[in-house]
Amino acid sequence: ENGVSFMNKLIKNGTIVTELGKFNGDILIKDGKISTIGNNINEVGAEIINASGCYVMPGGIDVHTHFDLQAGAHRAVDNYYTGSIAAACGGTTTIVDHIAFGPKECNLHHQVNEYYKLSEGKSVIDYSFHGVIQHVNDSILKEMEELFNDGITSMKIYMTYDGKLDDSGIYDVLKKAKELGMIIAVHAENDGVINNLREKYSKEGLLTPEYHGKSRPQECEAEAINRISYIADILEGAPLYIVHLSSETGLKECLKIDERKQKNVFVETCTQYLLLTDEKYKDDIEGLKYTMSPPLRKEKDCEALWEGINNGTIDVVATDHCPFNFKTKLEFGKDSFTTCPMGFPGVEERMILMFSEGVMKNKISIEKFVEVMSTKPAKIYGLYPEKGAIMPNSDADIIIINPNKKWRMSVDNMHSSVDYCGYEGKEVNGEIQLVIQRGEVLYTNGSFVGKKGNGKFIKRHKSSLIEN
Repeated sequence: ENGVSFMNKLIKNGTIVTELGKFNGDILIKDGKISTIGNNINEVGAEIINASGCYVMPGGIDVHTHFDLQAGAHRAVDNYYTGSIAAACGGTTTIVDHIAFGPKECNLHHQVNEYYKLSEGKSVIDYSFHGVIQHVNDSILKEMEELFNDGITSMKIYMTYDGKLDDSGIYDVLKKAKELGMIIAVHAENDGVINNLREKYSKEGLLTPEYHGKSRPQECEAEAINRISYIADILEGAPLYIVHLSSETGLKECLKIDERKQKNVFVETCTQYLLLTDEKYKDDIEGLKYTMSPPLRKEKDCEALWEGINNGTIDVVATDHCPFNFKTKLEFGKDSFTTCPMGFPGVEERMILMFSEGVMKNKISIEKFVEVMSTKPAKIYGLYPEKGAIMPNSDADIIIINPNKKWRMSVDNMHSSVDYCGYEGKEVNGEIQLVIQRGEVLYTNGSFVGKKGNGKFIKRHKSSLIEN
């Protein structure tokens, strides 16, 4: 075997969890795939992993990260190597990365090709990209089809920022997406009002982090969700995915989409919108750590979003991991929130925080945890059943969580390159003991043991959840 040992592994005595239920059992891993699931499996020569007292689940899938992102003058501090190590140590075995805008008027392949280069030979976990659309014409629409056929089966559009699309462009993109069965992820915020408010607060000299929050009120999110969902509705079910939902008002618009039985609309929130509030902005210095768009909201928004997960309105919890050093945020943001690089780290924190705050505090069931953290994102974005499943022939991407361990989260025990942890000092109930990808151990006993470049680029298929 050329000296490479793909020893069979046998995970015994754990509580296996899927989105449908939990049961005690064993999992046999052969050649990087799940081979058999059952009770009292014996396999001569297999390495035995004892998962007694622990949960055995599919590896996390984070479908909203920004590795190596160039945002204006600033570059995210995690590249595909450091970012993927942080992901792996946090129990995430696959990411789908939202790539940065390219030069004005560039074609769709420009950024995709740039990211093939940025990621090649670096990632320790499996990965894919969402394409990004910053203007629309016939050749862009044709390229959407080419990328879809190359396994990039989703695109991101923005309703705010310089690369935003107008409603006519959105209509054209959604129309093409419907033909292809391609998911369009959208950053939904009302650009005009936000820019008006940013200008107003700047003129008034109100430039602290608090006014970052005030310049992006939740109605801006709700209005944009309403507008784009109706555009998709005009097209009779064009596939739409709302990224990083942050507010109760926005959630109410998503409930309306459900009520009118509009199909093919999916909704994501992020860990920080469930756990943190705009209280963080009261501190003019520390508050800069939490400058992200959309901003943190109120306690009642957090509560509404947990409810949205439980009632099925929210399908996915991701991170929007986009790390800039606090040092940089301070240097560029201390005089004005408008010049602070926006973004927040979270790729390593997501799984265990959602386990600790969600499952252990009875806010969500453990089955729901597996659904929103792994299985549903895999289904929406064309990774399932290779990923996000504990089934025979699925990739052996498996994590083991011990619910009986407590520890404190700190920048010192995180693996991202960023110089702060947004949850510094937080006590966490539950610890990730083992992370396996395609049968190979990435993380064990608190140490990363994976290899640079072992992560593969995944060509995704059409979403299994799109209804015609």
